[in-house]
Amino acid sequence: MRLGLDVDIHKLKAKKLRKGKNKAEEDLDILKMDYKKLRLSIRTASLGKTSEQWRQEINEEKTRTDQWEKKFQDA
Repeated sequence: MRLGLDVDIHKLKAKKLRKGKNKAEEDLDILKMDYKKLRLSIRTASLGKTSEQWRQEINEEKTRTDQWEKKFQDA
């Protein structure tokens, strides 16, 4: 009788552990998908640039701004 109860207890513990493992695997899969989406959105928004690339882009924008200001003043 006692041995039968021990078996039942171990079965319940194993079942609970499997459920926990499955939940953890699902959570990991969700995190992986979220990470991929985040990386894609960073690339899409051009946030993955190096600081040198940002400096170059800012300088280009400043040059364009200066050109427009000069055209505006000439007009």
